[in-house]
Amino acid sequence: MIVEIKRIDKTLPMPEYKTEGAAAFDLYARVGVEIPPKEFKYVPLNVAVATPPGYFLLLVARSSTHKKGIWMANGIGIGDSDFSGDGDEYSAVYYNFTDKPVVIEKGERIAQGLIVKREQVEWQEVDQMQNKTRGGWGTTGR
Repeated sequence: MIVEIKRIDKTLPMPEYKTEGAAAFDLYARVGVEIPPKEFKYVPLNVAVATPPGYFLLLVARSSTHKKGIWMANGIGIGDSDFSGDGDEYSAVYYNFTDKPVVIEKGERIAQGLIVKREQVEWQEVDQMQNKTRGGWGTTGR
């Protein structure tokens, strides 16, 4: 699949899959960002992406990000196929859960992206569901 991409800072690498079996590609911080303790900051990721119709870009934290003392604030991000203009640079918002400032360096791999196929549904409202009630979220582990 060919996907159009625009890098804001062309001195930084293109997103890339780091191994043959990597599910996601790495995204790089376009600028250095310092996140004060217990605060949120946006980290620009240096790309605008034209995701093909029928697909979306799933933005997630790298598995090692928590070791820096930060979490992606909203857990994941979803980039719609129509979020693809020249100025639609992807960003990730991080929360510093430590008591010290956390520095993200320019060019640091700070997020991952996946291009995911999606289906839109049509809703059919019913008065009763066909399956038996299981008992709520998290009930299979009891």
